[in-house]
Amino acid sequence: MAGGNAIRGTRVGAGPMGEAERGESAPRRHIPFYCANGHVTRVSFAVEAAEPEHWDCPRCGLPAGKDRENPPAAPRNEPYKTHLAYVRERRSDADGEAILEEALAKVRARRGEV
Repeated sequence: MAGGNAIRGTRVGAGPMGEAERGESAPRRHIPFYCANGHVTRVSFAVEAAEPEHWDCPRCGLPAGKDRENPPAAPRNEPYKTHLAYVRERRSDADGEAILEEALAKVRARRGEV
């Protein structure tokens, strides 16, 4: 048996909201951004808003720029460096040998092996 309430399942305030209820929308402009993989992303900005130089491509994540012919290059990822790699950048093999000899001399002195 069908109910007699025609607006069943709705709530107060539900319904189509138009410009009359929300007010006028700001004028917009659409700026295309191009990534190195050839993807085009059109981003909507308010007319008064400053547009950024770069935008992240939503499809591949690379940076995208406004120049179709020269999109920004992908950022270079530095490989993980170990502590030893950083030490080798700062010290030469000769420095390492000298530090090792100094540490061994201290250990021998504590043990009385001089």
